[in-house]
Amino acid sequence: MISVVLATHNEEKNITRCLLAVKSFADEIIVVDGESEDKTVELAEKLGAKVTATTNKANFHINKQQAMDLATGDLILQLDADEVVDDELAAFIQVLHQEIQKPSSESALPAGWWIKRKNWFLGRFLSKGGQYPDAVIRLYRKGLAKLPQKDVHEQMVVKGEVAWAKGHLLHYGNHNFSEYLRKFNTYTTFKSTQLKELGTKVNILTAAQFLIWKPVFTFLMIFFRHKGLLDGAAGFVFAIFSGLHHAVAYLKLWEIYERDHHLS
Repeated sequence: MISVVLATHNEEKNITRCLLAVKSFADEIIVVDGESEDKTVELAEKLGAKVTATTNKANFHINKQQAMDLATGDLILQLDADEVVDDELAAFIQVLHQEIQKPSSESALPAGWWIKRKNWFLGRFLSKGGQYPDAVIRLYRKGLAKLPQKDVHEQMVVKGEVAWAKGHLLHYGNHNFSEYLRKFNTYTTFKSTQLKELGTKVNILTAAQFLIWKPVFTFLMIFFRHKGLLDGAAGFVFAIFSGLHHAVAYLKLWEIYERDHHLS
């Protein structure tokens, strides 16, 4: 059996497109929803998903792992609601599942698979800047993978060999720049709390590091070293804001210390 699992929060713009792309081969669709206030749950159930309600957590990988734990299939595909399985990947998964059914497959097949991902940004799929193939481990055999649940950009930990899948995930993470900024705000807030937990201090040395060195270095690496310039204006904007991620997270850390100081 093939299980497709997702964690969602206010994904009514994406959920239908995502589930329609897997409905033809998924024997089971599991959605763990974190307090959506839109029609996410309604749309998911309409397409046959089993929905479990939970709280919306800052680290949404906790909800992803919950969805993974609920899966009963012997082959599991974990998706984000803003991702779409292309035809080649869908065909690969179906052929792979047939292989898993064979008695000799237990030792012959890998435990998990890397999937190449195309990322949509400012009206195009980015081809450079470290954004392609943007490999993610999302396909695995039941019981052989889990998420550490420590960061929002972590990879699965797999018990065994990890091979490459054919096909792509099409990642429509940012319908427009406003959507990108909303997620930018969420991720930098999460990063600031991580910095606090790591004991990062606010002083002239860390200010120089996070406000100057890291943003400039990140921009240069993405735009020049990883050839983001070949993606044109979209590549330039992506490189700029990737660098600014460090600065904004640091400024939010500064705010945390200021707030704690006034409360004490």
